[in-house]
Amino acid sequence: MPRELLPIFVWSLIRMFWDPVFRFVQRIPRGKVLTYGALAKSLRLPGGARSAGRARAATPSGKGLPWHRGGCERGKILIREPYASLQRKLLESEGIAILESRVDLKRHLWKPPRKSTPKHGAPLKRIQK
Repeated sequence: MPRELLPIFVWSLIRMFWDPVFRFVQRIPRGKVLTYGALAKSLRLPGGARSAGRARAATPSGKGLPWHRGGCERGKILIREPYASLQRKLLESEGIAILESRVDLKRHLWKPPRKSTPKHGAPLKRIQK
């Protein structure tokens, strides 16, 4: 493969694996956060929270993704400086109060809407011919 095509190839691989994560993160509303574990559970990511963390690390800059709204394990900001300060500023600009590098998850945790599924034991509707 020619060397100049390598970044395009790498970016296409990242998009292929992480695009569902990027689309899901875009749905997190302003003023809310989502943990890696909740993200992984919602998308049924193999590898769980670690996979969600890897997807966040692969977040492309300049694409308008609200990366700062994800990844607070038990409310704690996990990334290192200088990005931790940037995440803190972005969260505070959305009205999220941060105390000692922690977000109050009781107030700010986003609970994604669940897909409607029939309740256990409920009869399924049949289509009449």
